[in-house]
Amino acid sequence: MNFSRRNLLSAAGLALGDRWLEWLATPLDRWRRPPALRAAAGPGVTFVDVGRQAGLNSINVWGGVRRKKYIIEAKGSGIAFFDYDQDGWLDIYLTNGTRLDATWPPGQAPTTHLYHNNRDGTFTDVTARSGLARTGWQTGVCVGDYDNDGWDDLFLTFWGHNVLFHNNGDGTFTDVTRKAGLWLDANRWGSGCTWLDYDRDGRLDLFVANYIVLDLERVPAAGESAICTWKGMPVMCGPRGLPAGSNLLYHNNGDGTFTDVSERAGILKPGPRYSITAVSYDFDNDGWPDIYVAVDSDASLLFHNQHDGTFKDIADIAGCAYNQDGAEQAGMGVAVGDYNADGWLDIFKTNFSDDTADLYRNNRDGTFTDATYQAGLGGDTRDVKWGCGFLDYDNDGWPDIMQVNGHVYPEIDAAHLGQTFKERRIMYRNLGNGKFRDVSAALGPGFAERYSSRGCAFGDFDNDGDVDVIVNNMNDYPSLLRNDGGNRNHWIKVKLIGTQCNRTALGARVRVVTGKHAQMDEVHSGTSVMSQSDLRLHFGLGAAKRIDRLEVKWPTTQKTEVFTNLEPNRILTIKEGAGIIRREAPAGKK
Repeated sequence: MNFSRRNLLSAAGLALGDRWLEWLATPLDRWRRPPALRAAAGPGVTFVDVGRQAGLNSINVWGGVRRKKYIIEAKGSGIAFFDYDQDGWLDIYLTNGTRLDATWPPGQAPTTHLYHNNRDGTFTDVTARSGLARTGWQTGVCVGDYDNDGWDDLFLTFWGHNVLFHNNGDGTFTDVTRKAGLWLDANRWGSGCTWLDYDRDGRLDLFVANYIVLDLERVPAAGESAICTWKGMPVMCGPRGLPAGSNLLYHNNGDGTFTDVSERAGILKPGPRYSITAVSYDFDNDGWPDIYVAVDSDASLLFHNQHDGTFKDIADIAGCAYNQDGAEQAGMGVAVGDYNADGWLDIFKTNFSDDTADLYRNNRDGTFTDATYQAGLGGDTRDVKWGCGFLDYDNDGWPDIMQVNGHVYPEIDAAHLGQTFKERRIMYRNLGNGKFRDVSAALGPGFAERYSSRGCAFGDFDNDGDVDVIVNNMNDYPSLLRNDGGNRNHWIKVKLIGTQCNRTALGARVRVVTGKHAQMDEVHSGTSVMSQSDLRLHFGLGAAKRIDRLEVKWPTTQKTEVFTNLEPNRILTIKEGAGIIRREAPAGKK
């Protein structure tokens, strides 16, 4: 099936990117872990949940605790790591929901939360001052500086009405949704979102995924039809049998407003889908950002950028719409990374239980091969899989995969079906030969705990040189998983500032070369499940004591800046056209 899809794609003239191969395709000995890296990547990394002691004391309230009557109560929401005050330390944005028919005493309704990083391992809740507190079903979050004023803004999706919060640069945010032309009178169930500059004009555009057109008065009761049962147990209905939502693309007009270009850009052509998580990357190395959408209970979407303001869904012929058997799946989360160090971005997608996740390996011609079983990732068919990400947790130079899980039916705890509502977390360690191994049991108490988790985000909140994880747990406190020991290997972290491209530098690529080993990543918005990770790019370096070459390719001009013979274990800030403007040692070290 994949072979025929590749032929169709080539025949359609979509096998692009040859002119970028010289920049990307240095021989990397990509299927064998170099001896120096193998020796450095031993045990000793643990994750500890320090959320409560760090001051994250707000529960993610989301529907019923013991029973979910409607699907809105089961889907959950994302979470974000982002540096809202540009002090170089990651802050945390916590989405929140509510309960159906709940009456909250004055001042006690659950709200969204913003936590400021105190730079000492703790956070302060600054929600009240920030102006971000909202009560409602707040599902997704993505970050980007849409007006290029130097301060990253927040777009938030809701079941109801989405919100664009402008960052005022003083710790406060202003709701500019109507002013920006993003208000819709009709209720929608927004899910994932991603900022991107699809026309490379230096201004961030916005893609918004929508899940279900949900009218609670028209939804059947549990057990009333086939869509309202699961393994013989009456459960909430959906998504099958309910009307799907339509995805949206907004063009940035450059004056603080946006225009809906969904129809003329080709976004509406595939029809409504149960879309959950949207990401934007340049998957075919042609210099233009594409869009991938994980879709529940239907074919996922890959919108190829046609370079003229339009997109074409090529997921089917590109081999990433279905699994290797051609079956539709319940797509949830998306992670994107170059796991085999060949200079092309691969896709990891999470799905429902009784199914595996998918690892789509990039074939370097605009198509993908489902390499899930070949990579050793086909063993987990029990968990309901949600947030995910590529992260090099042990800094050995090879991106690993983390996945958080959680069932959607609390009733299963009493149903004796061999599954539980609260589920484990999984870390798959990259072996450097195209394969992964589940090492979760060796990663300490942060992986031993069980929750019904949804969104997660990745970033170095304590600036000590290894990647930490924030996890949103349904009807529970968030988990802040501190990485202890990952910085025993060397690393480099890169923050990019655009001048001719968008200020957030979304779409910019960084390539890091140490000896014969090269890594690549792209600044991105969204991913995981409806979540936002650190905008800084992190690269583990193993035992390498110098970085031979670091390349930055800026998205608007497509120009590449090159830096050589760099010292590791630093946070570099690179400004387009100005080079490295800041080199910072990790926290607590010189």
